[in-house]
Amino acid sequence: MSIDPRATFAFQGGVGSYTEIAVRGLVADGGATTGHATYDDVVAAVVAGRARYGVLPVEYTVVGTLEDAYDLLASGEIVPVAELIGKVEHCLVAPPGATTATLREVLSHPVALAQCEGLFARLPAARAIAFSDPALAAREVAERADASRGAIASAAAAEAFGLVVLERDVADERASYTRYLVVERAPRPGTPPSPRADAPQKTLLSLSPDARSGGIAAVLGELSHAGVRVEKLVSRPRPGVSWEDVLYVELDGAAEDAVVADALSRVRGKCSWFRVLGSFLRAARPTPPPSAPPPPPAREVREVPPLPPAARNYPRAARQARSEPTIVRVGDVELGGDTFVVAAGPCSVETVEQIEGVAEHVRRAGARLLRGGVFKPRTNPYSFQGLGYEGLRIMKAAGERAGLPIVTEVMAPSQVDPVAAVADMLQIGARNMQNFDLLRAVGRTHRPVLLKRGLAGTIDELLAAAEYILSEGNQAVVLCERGIRTFETATRNTLDLSAVPVLRERTHLPVVVDPSHGVGVRRWIRPLCRAAKVVGAHGILIEVHPDPPRSVSDAEQALSYDDFSRIMGDLRELGGDAVYPA
Repeated sequence: MSIDPRATFAFQGGVGSYTEIAVRGLVADGGATTGHATYDDVVAAVVAGRARYGVLPVEYTVVGTLEDAYDLLASGEIVPVAELIGKVEHCLVAPPGATTATLREVLSHPVALAQCEGLFARLPAARAIAFSDPALAAREVAERADASRGAIASAAAAEAFGLVVLERDVADERASYTRYLVVERAPRPGTPPSPRADAPQKTLLSLSPDARSGGIAAVLGELSHAGVRVEKLVSRPRPGVSWEDVLYVELDGAAEDAVVADALSRVRGKCSWFRVLGSFLRAARPTPPPSAPPPPPAREVREVPPLPPAARNYPRAARQARSEPTIVRVGDVELGGDTFVVAAGPCSVETVEQIEGVAEHVRRAGARLLRGGVFKPRTNPYSFQGLGYEGLRIMKAAGERAGLPIVTEVMAPSQVDPVAAVADMLQIGARNMQNFDLLRAVGRTHRPVLLKRGLAGTIDELLAAAEYILSEGNQAVVLCERGIRTFETATRNTLDLSAVPVLRERTHLPVVVDPSHGVGVRRWIRPLCRAAKVVGAHGILIEVHPDPPRSVSDAEQALSYDDFSRIMGDLRELGGDAVYPA
């Protein structure tokens, strides 16, 4: 059992694909490679004799198992002969003359894009564009020759298509590999067996355990009793048989080994279906380079329960999408880390003197962000609607004078670009949580977004709304619990503080609380600010006015300067910036 390096190898993909790079290592002078559109085409080429070998990916270290490849092996037309492991090194590539600053779109396969969220956090102006294949994405970028378009692909693809590598190894998980099986046409009946290899081998089985004989527990028990190590177990529905699965089992050792052969004879009797798909040469596992840093010290790990079925609507926002919590930077302020952040300011920007006075006071008291409305959604069409772009101008000037980044609301897609050119963070109000055109518009900007929960929005609907923003390329999203509408009338809304630990469990995005809108009554805001910190929020958003009774909007919930100072003192007394484990 050996591989002829001078043969023809068929694979799925084209020039510069990761499979093509892996296959190159098998081929010597006189050998050849042929790229194909699908895995079925690869198998067809091998069966027809147009290629001696086919190379099929079966497992990705980051994404998991590719079950379809096992199904192709179960056809009986091909047999595995060797295992191959290839390194995946994603690079950011672009046409000559492009830089990271010029990029507005980055193309690649959705799996590759999902593996590079850290890159997109460094490229807030660039949005991810799904493409069928990394190498084909590189070819598309090369053909367009547009400095605003790049791709995530291999360095080999960049070289093949005349692109430049802007950044190497940009995946969040650097140790990324693909495991392949090299296959050949199944021998004809009566063909003498291949000479036995002395190198380490593995054996692949296809079987359906018989429930009357103990099912899968009995199968695994026989292998364990014989001392045969199971290295991989994949379950698939059995074609044509309802409610019965086929298990693909990879074992340590060759099927001809005495111990393995004896174990397989016992397993066969406990199965309604059993086939040895073949034994193949084992590949050596990659080892980290000597300079690899030591593993981090062990830390306590909180158990994270499985996500609800609705999580299929927010794969990018789900906690499992990232290994670490997202940190959103607004100017020099970080949300989502260990520091509890307070954003404060008036409900509406009214005058230059008002916003400048508020900005200076809240800064001295410890606020890190200046909030204020310049476009105001009001229930009564005759109520004050905000100062618009003039209000934005004077708010920005007040923020710069006080040294505070500003947060303000946008209400329509047409407002997004002009407001984003001035404001440090864009707010999506509760009434617009499901304004999908607006969500997409802020998702295409380079500004962080504060997304408020809707009046009757569920937690999963809030996360699905965040997904709209994330899917457009903007990864800097902060979620805000601001109270929901219930049957209770004692308060303006019902502040759902239980949403904070639920969101901390379900998403990697930062979570803040707006007690002002949550309760709507000045004297009850102070205890809820303390509660927000205790339950794990990353910060709060509260309304402050120099003369609350004279506030042109939400006067009942506006805090005086003294109220705000007392709240900041309470938060300092609670101590410890980190109140919820990351």
